[in-house]
Amino acid sequence: MVELLTVVVILGVLSVYAVPRMMDNSSFFARGFHDETIALLRYAQKSAIAQRRNVCATFTGTSAQLSIASTAGGACDTALSGPAQNCSQGLPVGVKACVQARNGVSFSATPAVLTFDGLGQPTLGVQSIQVAVDGVPISLRIVIEDSTGYVHD
Repeated sequence: MVELLTVVVILGVLSVYAVPRMMDNSSFFARGFHDETIALLRYAQKSAIAQRRNVCATFTGTSAQLSIASTAGGACDTALSGPAQNCSQGLPVGVKACVQARNGVSFSATPAVLTFDGLGQPTLGVQSIQVAVDGVPISLRIVIEDSTGYVHD
């Protein structure tokens, strides 16, 4: 009888604390979006170096997409082709390099447009981007270094 009561108490504690945490996918989605955004920004930097042109990453609250300058040193005016992750524009995969967050995940980027020059360096110095989950105290940070353009967390 004591063993049965012990098992019931342990199951009760698990159902109150552990099960809701295991069923909540928002932190998992946030980490995935964080990693996709890092990969997209690294792709932007490498594309800028390879093509010796400006590459811009344009951020909204839940998505980021890349564009490239059609001439060296010019403004970003052409969508950069590459991996697309279910972007809100409805384009087929491979047409535009972008990432789209799932529900409840967002990020804040200041400024809203980040530009890598032909050397792979950000034009506005060190940048920091925060990935956040609605209602959850989780914040994942993405940093772009000033002199090298290295993207890391």
